[in-house]
Amino acid sequence: MENKLNWKQATLLFSLIFGMFFGAGNLIFPVHLGQMAGGHWGVATAGFLVSAVLLPLLALLALAVTKSESVFDLVRPLGKRPALLFLVALQLCLGPIIVAPRTATVAYSFSFANWLPSGHQQLGLVIFALVYFLAVFWASLQSQKLTNVIGRYLNPIFLVMLALIFILAIVSPMGSTHQVVSSGYQHSSFAPAFIDGYNTVDALGALIFGVTIVNAIRNMGFKHENDVAKVMAKTGFLSMAVLAFVYLGLILLGTTSLAHVKMSANGAIALTDVVTFYFGRFGQIFLAVMGTVAVFTTAMGTLASFAHDLNRVWPKLSYKVWLAMACTLAFAMATLGLNNIITWALPVLMFLYPLAIVLILLSLLSPWLGQGQWLYAWTVGLTLIPAVFDGLSQAPFAKSLGGLVSYTDGDISHQGWYQAHFFAASSGFGWLVPAIVGLIIGLICQRIFTKKN
Repeated sequence: MENKLNWKQATLLFSLIFGMFFGAGNLIFPVHLGQMAGGHWGVATAGFLVSAVLLPLLALLALAVTKSESVFDLVRPLGKRPALLFLVALQLCLGPIIVAPRTATVAYSFSFANWLPSGHQQLGLVIFALVYFLAVFWASLQSQKLTNVIGRYLNPIFLVMLALIFILAIVSPMGSTHQVVSSGYQHSSFAPAFIDGYNTVDALGALIFGVTIVNAIRNMGFKHENDVAKVMAKTGFLSMAVLAFVYLGLILLGTTSLAHVKMSANGAIALTDVVTFYFGRFGQIFLAVMGTVAVFTTAMGTLASFAHDLNRVWPKLSYKVWLAMACTLAFAMATLGLNNIITWALPVLMFLYPLAIVLILLSLLSPWLGQGQWLYAWTVGLTLIPAVFDGLSQAPFAKSLGGLVSYTDGDISHQGWYQAHFFAASSGFGWLVPAIVGLIIGLICQRIFTKKN
């Protein structure tokens, strides 16, 4: 007898999926994107939604289709060592290197950064980050009651506040959507917005945390992989549709805000400006409290996951020790400040995302193409080379690489060897053709050696 998804189950899964993806990056990057895209906000929104909404949904489906218990299983066709390396790289990225420290700097930008004089900003950030990660460490060792309360009550309150801002923005917009377009979005808006979607880190997060959703579906009685995939598609589509609506609202807020505020250095400042415009001092305080609570749970989840996974791989160090190390590293990274974290995170994401996209697509196609090592090795291997160049292209030290990759010196752009010789490399898609070539070679090798065996 076919098991059907009831309303209660659908609501629970919707809450799990939406809660998993709603973090610091989901708040700040769409607003900043809206400011940068200006009058080109429509095309930019489409590009952003593909990488920040569609890719995470495909990642969840990939886990369901391949019956993976973790991202390690998803990458295992490459071999145990590459799978382990990819797992550690994702956990470092989602935990103490990028996401967790970013939550602290976003919370600081929402709160004390608005009240401290400029001369005390760095000291304020250091003290705030220290207290923040001590609290994360303590809370991560406690029961799940605190997290459940935050997820069940406080996050919805924060979403209601965002909805209220959206309504006010429709009834009484800050300005028109016909705003000045920044230089990076003048010639093409889709590609840079697609790359900006990497900053949410949601596709990578789906690979790490998506197994929780898959297991929840299986525990509801959906055992067959096709049933799991169907339920994941239905509830995932609904969750991502709501998230897309939130993104759209935030992007429009960013675009229309330019009528009253100048281009912000980052999305946290931009969102604070918007909330202050509509709600004044009260809105600023409310954003400080609720925004901090919202990102705090993200820090707890990412660092706890990091500690659990590494404790599983290297059990000689306890979960508590791994958690302490993760919190210490996250604190050190947070002291660099939000702008520096974003600057240094982009090269890492430009390297990891092409690999993740290829692995997601290979997993989705596995019912037809199989999961042979030749197929995975050639496809991922040929993607790896341009992915390295993509990462170097966004690195702050790109200028010192002797023309290997493009860089900008003031207002002058210099084309590098990689961008000149690889198709679409200037847009961040230099990996696309090599990945397709690798797929074709891998399929040929797989067929030849399968016949021989």
